[in-house]
Amino acid sequence: MGYSNIFDSHSHYDDKAFDDDREELLSTKLKEGGVSGVIHACAYFENVLDGVLMAERHDFMYSSVGVHPEECENLPENYISVLRDIALSHKKVVAIGEIGLDYHYDGFDRDFQIKIFKEQLSLAKELSLPVIIHSRDATGDMMDILREYRPCGVMHCFSGSAETAKEVLSLGMYLGFTGVVTFKNAKKAVEAVSVTPLDRLLLETDCPYMAPEPFRGKRCDSRLIEYTAEKIAEIKGVPTQNMIDIANENTKRLFGINM
Repeated sequence: MGYSNIFDSHSHYDDKAFDDDREELLSTKLKEGGVSGVIHACAYFENVLDGVLMAERHDFMYSSVGVHPEECENLPENYISVLRDIALSHKKVVAIGEIGLDYHYDGFDRDFQIKIFKEQLSLAKELSLPVIIHSRDATGDMMDILREYRPCGVMHCFSGSAETAKEVLSLGMYLGFTGVVTFKNAKKAVEAVSVTPLDRLLLETDCPYMAPEPFRGKRCDSRLIEYTAEKIAEIKGVPTQNMIDIANENTKRLFGINM
């Protein structure tokens, strides 16, 4: 191991799983583990500014602003104005996200999710920012909306079919892959990686979730990307460090980051 230049394109360091050692990780341990860049993906409206300020405290960290589809209930009427103001007033904001659709659990109003998703896609277009998209058990509606809005961005933690991957890619988007690709039953993820061009592929953790093998089920952090990178490099037939370097450049290009 001992890789460098790792860019984690999707993390959640505001999660309570990091309460005991967050600052130690962000201040020293991640860099010591070869991590050169991290994007914090916002999920909760009430924490949106906290995530941006966290990114501003660390030179290698950037942030999105947005509301996860499972967290879009009870939003204030002016939520788009709040997101817009934060995005415009903080240079570390590089995307609108994590936004999208999640039909996995019953009890969520799908029409309302679609409404909030479209409003945030429109904000991204207005601000010329890429989007970080979450999609679970909602492929039909998701693809209809992507065809309509044609956003610049990434489908994060991609777990769909190779056919869906090809269509997302045909719209000009990127695909982000997590430790799921290392799981023994990850046939679909492996097939999706296989059809994704090297210049459209991002590495991510979705930490503290989605830890790769052999850490599956444990808390994940950005250092564990090396295990995901090794698997993806094997699939793509390139050296692991090359894969990490390519994904780093892809992440910076998509999010307009100069570092």
